[in-house]
Amino acid sequence: MKDLEIRDEREAGRLEAVSGGEVVGRMEYFVLDSPERALVPVHTIVEPAHEGQGIAGALARELYGIAGREHSAVAPLCPYIAKWSERHPDEAPPADQALLTAAKGWLTEHPGRF
Repeated sequence: MKDLEIRDEREAGRLEAVSGGEVVGRMEYFVLDSPERALVPVHTIVEPAHEGQGIAGALARELYGIAGREHSAVAPLCPYIAKWSERHPDEAPPADQALLTAAKGWLTEHPGRF
């Protein structure tokens, strides 16, 4: 999708994929501060009419790009992002198990957030 723009709506806890002025996909995430700073994607959603166009992959790539620019790790709890990172080890360094455990703990402590 050539006119795709990815916007980081950090205050709302999501990345948005926008095409033609319409949000066609999003990734919900939060920022974990301990044991180290990490971006934690929880859900990736692409609108049904736009599936199969590389939008979820573009969201994943942008999340890892943001993490790199901010010197943060990524702890993927979203199943899609976890699989994407396994297929793209050159772009997505593996998450430390302790970081994944801490991210899961954060979700447990904040029920209803996602």
